[in-house]
Amino acid sequence: MRGSTPPTPARAQILAIDGVRGGRLVPNDDLIGPIDSSDEWIRQRTGIITRARARADQSVIDLAADASVRVLARANLAATDIDAIILATVTHFFQTPSAAAILAERIGARGAAAWDISAACAGYCYGIGHADALVRAGAARHVLVVGAEKLSDFIDPTDRTISYLLGDGAGAAIVGVGATQGIGPTVWGTDGSRAGLVGQTRGWREPGAAPPTLTQEGPSVYRWAVTAIPKLARQAVAAAGIDLADLGAFIPHQANLRIVDQFVKALKLPDHVVVARDIVETGNTSAASVPLATERLLREGTVPGGALALSVGFGAGLAYAAQVTRLPGGEQ
Repeated sequence: MRGSTPPTPARAQILAIDGVRGGRLVPNDDLIGPIDSSDEWIRQRTGIITRARARADQSVIDLAADASVRVLARANLAATDIDAIILATVTHFFQTPSAAAILAERIGARGAAAWDISAACAGYCYGIGHADALVRAGAARHVLVVGAEKLSDFIDPTDRTISYLLGDGAGAAIVGVGATQGIGPTVWGTDGSRAGLVGQTRGWREPGAAPPTLTQEGPSVYRWAVTAIPKLARQAVAAAGIDLADLGAFIPHQANLRIVDQFVKALKLPDHVVVARDIVETGNTSAASVPLATERLLREGTVPGGALALSVGFGAGLAYAAQVTRLPGGEQ
């Protein structure tokens, strides 16, 4: 309307983060037989000592619901306060209905908008980007973002490329209106020319075929990640208007400890920046890995609430996303 004053955009913040891991800790020795390997080989190649896996009777929605209930309590919110639910997962067995719609009903958020994101290990960071935009646009006041995976349902125990990496879990965040903007611009994209490097072994409709499992071309993924992701990280830091020295934490997707360490070298991170290494005990949980790694840092007090954190997700697609956020629990 002519002469009207545009509304002031809302400011978005992450109000709380929490999560759950599969209740079974599976050591390397339990997996080495089918892949003709050793505990030493897995530790040297990945840094993993154990991975967390869920019970056979737990579903990915069970994990997502547990994480959601925890984060709502941490944020002192009711499920009815949630306007939208974004669930990042690649391990929901049904094309439709969405896992997010079922999650909304499960936790008592009936009426909330709800949808899934299929961006694999970048899914949580994609979700934070969506939630940030919704809150700043005034389309939602509280958004529940969940990264949840039950990867153990998609494992071929004889696959030497990825089976020993994978764990189960769910991490959740509440993005809401804050006094200041606490989420930097999301820098994201895909490289579909390399889509075949990580994914399912086959489609769901191949006659007579066994259900698909996950596989990857590990060396190719490694070379792409250590080249492309440090550039992405720098772009996200620049977009946030800060320097690497301003960060309190670096929280990359927990793909492989060797990859994480290469990122640290390439970025020349200052010594005071805490680096998430949740993969050592949890394994690679795809879309859940960034929020679970964040939850661990906050729970253990390794990084204080209110610190700036650079989160980076990357995986099948090849999808990638990064943003700088202010961690919940401190000055907002």
